[in-house]
Amino acid sequence: MISTENLVDGTQNTDVFTALSAALKVASINISKICNDLRLMASGPVSGLQEIKLPIRQAGSSIMPGKVNPVMIEVMNQVSFQVSGNDLSINMAAEAAQFELNVMSPTIIYNLLQSIKIMKRGLTAFTDYAIKGVEANIDTCKSYVENSFGLITALNPHLGYEVSTQVVEQAMKTGETIKEICNKNDLLSEKELNTILDSHEMTSPGIAGSELLEQNNLIS
Repeated sequence: MISTENLVDGTQNTDVFTALSAALKVASINISKICNDLRLMASGPVSGLQEIKLPIRQAGSSIMPGKVNPVMIEVMNQVSFQVSGNDLSINMAAEAAQFELNVMSPTIIYNLLQSIKIMKRGLTAFTDYAIKGVEANIDTCKSYVENSFGLITALNPHLGYEVSTQVVEQAMKTGETIKEICNKNDLLSEKELNTILDSHEMTSPGIAGSELLEQNNLIS
């Protein structure tokens, strides 16, 4: 143990505990938000995003046969709710002290220790039974990319704003993909389109495809 530098302050205030509790709360909220994202990405299989597959941890839903609930994600959501509630209790207990008499210390310690314990256990279970088994639905994700109107953003520097707008409008009317319309109207060659619309190229800094097209002498 290390003695505080200011014994009077250490006796009067419990802000070190409130600061630790606040840090745990912020961490738990961020983790819960990540869990919400994972739930949406795994939603489906008919009307959801279905971008990833979460490991199955139970037989299914008690009211809907065949449905599997994201229970490990729900565990971490509940951990976050409890930690946030504990943080409020700790704040109120710290504020309720009078002079050097911190009569609410048992409440502070009880809730702080519980937050640490449930976060440790929850994160261990979440990592072992959810994160380690996550799989990407590659075909679904690829389909989303190839059929997205957002592809025009990568093509805009090469086609120009006016032409790009016309391509999107045609795609919305006909149901064709951006790539199909560009091919049909000979706006770019197949090689140019494949280069620009490469998924890795589109997620790299700069104008998608510029370097590769220059290297292959496809653009000046």
